[in-house]
Amino acid sequence: MKWDDIGEQPCPIARILSVIGDRWTFLIIRNAFMGVRRFDAFQQGLGVTRHVLSERLKRLVEHEILVKTPYKEKQERFEYQLTEKGHALYPVLLTMAHWAEQWMDPKFERPVEFVHRPCQHRLKPVLICSDCGEPLQAKHIKPIFNVLENITAKSS
Repeated sequence: MKWDDIGEQPCPIARILSVIGDRWTFLIIRNAFMGVRRFDAFQQGLGVTRHVLSERLKRLVEHEILVKTPYKEKQERFEYQLTEKGHALYPVLLTMAHWAEQWMDPKFERPVEFVHRPCQHRLKPVLICSDCGEPLQAKHIKPIFNVLENITAKSS
């Protein structure tokens, strides 16, 4: 399978990787959550080339994760803001940050902590079962492959 075709796969992980699966794209999203809006600010904060940044921003706009809006009409300057779809990636960002703090090189001090505004406590993201409320663990989850079942049923 070619990388350009990965977004056509029935697997949701493959499809999301077709949009945010490179090293720069999720860092752009992270910076958008930190309030970065303008092209030059993304470039300065990330150190990414203009060409790569332009391509990644274009893809994020095409997939409606960011919206591009003018902030200076005469100079045709734009800023990029997270959409509702983009904001829905925040739990993914929190989970990735938590995983890295737990499993990656511990020589770095925690650069950021997340506080839940309503209760004012520092948080650790936890995925829970939507029905029973128990924390999710891989050993307690059984995937059911609906797509494969549909393919098998059609070929019978």
